Amino acid sequence: MSNTDFYIRRLHSLSGIVPIGFFLLEHIFSISTVIAGPAAFDTTVGHLAAIPHGLLVTLEIFAIAIPLLFHGLYGAYIALQANNNVGSYGYARNRQFWLQRMSAWYTFAFLIWHVGYLRFMVKGGGTPINYALMHDYLSNPIVFVLYAIGLVAAIYHFTNGLFTFCITWGITVGPRAQNIANQAAWGLFALLSVVGLFALTRYIA
Repeated sequence: MSNTDFYIRRLHSLSGIVPIGFFLLEHIFSISTVIAGPAAFDTTVGHLAAIPHGLLVTLEIFAIAIPLLFHGLYGAYIALQANNNVGSYGYARNRQFWLQRMSAWYTFAFLIWHVGYLRFMVKGGGTPINYALMHDYLSNPIVFVLYAIGLVAAIYHFTNGLFTFCITWGITVGPRAQNIANQAAWGLFALLSVVGLFALTRYIA
């Protein structure tokens, strides 16, 4: 591996945590405010909509879109070169490696649909995003199931990415430290998934 590849892979690993991981956590928090009721969600969306347009677009481009495109496209390049030997070597880490790649493909496709529809077609077309809109949208059972899978896939990719990030950056060196980090990542995955999926059900309750 050349020095350039080494640093690009480090940047790819870092971008999955900052800013993409932070954006995912913020997104889960925002959608989960619906647990407190439709008015709470509408208030949260209203606060986001109150961000000055110029600042919002700048953040969307440089803090979200560019990191996402870099992480997604370079991640696809890495995935296409990887040897997924889960069928021959069914160890837990191999299964996690395979799930990391599969969750990446689904999440990437899901985000194209999610952002393309809600951000550009709906919000870009002048229709405000609120509880009523999300209720009607997610009341379609196919949309709901695809969103639920997309949410869990994104959360898994992030939390397992935290585990591999710790290894890549030398934070967890020995087997014991890596096992603890892995268990913590699974715990975070379970917590975020339960909260996120419960929040989704509140849009159609």
